[in-house]
Amino acid sequence: MKNMGLSALMAFLIALPLTVSAAEMSVEQARQLIQDGRDMDTIPKAVWQKILTPAQYRILWKKGTERPYTGALLENKQKGTYVTAGCRIPVFRSDHKYDSQTGWPSFWKSHKLDNIVLEDDWSWMGKRVEVLSACGEHLGHVFQDGPKPTGLRYCINSDALLFIPDEQQ
Repeated sequence: MKNMGLSALMAFLIALPLTVSAAEMSVEQARQLIQDGRDMDTIPKAVWQKILTPAQYRILWKKGTERPYTGALLENKQKGTYVTAGCRIPVFRSDHKYDSQTGWPSFWKSHKLDNIVLEDDWSWMGKRVEVLSACGEHLGHVFQDGPKPTGLRYCINSDALLFIPDEQQ
């Protein structure tokens, strides 16, 4: 850049993106991205820590888990949609929830397949299948011991989810 002419320097500066860098993003800007449902992958972890509760952050971004039978949504029987606690992506419906007797909210089907990502997880006692939201949040795991018709058990942390009753949608 030392030998760059004035016109070349201006062209370089004009070409720079006019977006807020991740290091400069505020909580308000992040909340606006979440509300708009866009660019949530640009929200830095430091901002997520400010938006989420400590338990939500540990589960969603550090791949933690809550103790069985402690989650606030385990016994929820209301009709509605479960969205991710951070990005607010709809991932499960109450119609697909069932009592798996495992201590975590369980679903036999996801709400919209495009809203979740399944990845192999070798982090604990062999292979499991991790359930992530489309924006990268860790939700839990899926097992092939669920009820018909899918045979799947999505075992999901309560703190990874928020519940929106049907009457509020």
